[in-house]
Amino acid sequence: MFKGSAKNEKGADFNPANLNIINAGTNITGDIVSNGDIRIDGNLIGTITSKSKMVLGQTGNVEGDINAQNADISGIVKGNIYVGELLTLKASCKVYGDVVTKKIIIESGAEFNGRCHMKSDKNEAIASTKDARSSNGQAGKPAEKINVLQ
Repeated sequence: MFKGSAKNEKGADFNPANLNIINAGTNITGDIVSNGDIRIDGNLIGTITSKSKMVLGQTGNVEGDINAQNADISGIVKGNIYVGELLTLKASCKVYGDVVTKKIIIESGAEFNGRCHMKSDKNEAIASTKDARSSNGQAGKPAEKINVLQ
């Protein structure tokens, strides 16, 4: 089914064995940590950490934080999103939480309810997010960040 060697968008070899897929109709409670790409079309209550690309499909729902190098969001996120490079919020997405990223694309129709912190240094952005929340007296503590994207 996946014979041969395909190339990803950067020209590197793409290995389908490194792709993780959570299909629609699948419900997971717990944290996911992956070195490869991950696509979620089902439901997750927990944190996602990927050293590569994370894709949340239109039928996907995440209640928890997303930590990835790159991310495309088409579904619903109730949590914070930390992206080392490029975050794309597709027209069908609904995001309820703060975003920390280096670059962002927000398509027309996307719903984004939160704050966006644009920084060149990811660690600096995470620190400023935590400082902003603690200084404005907002209820609740900021989510703990698993920093795998250095």
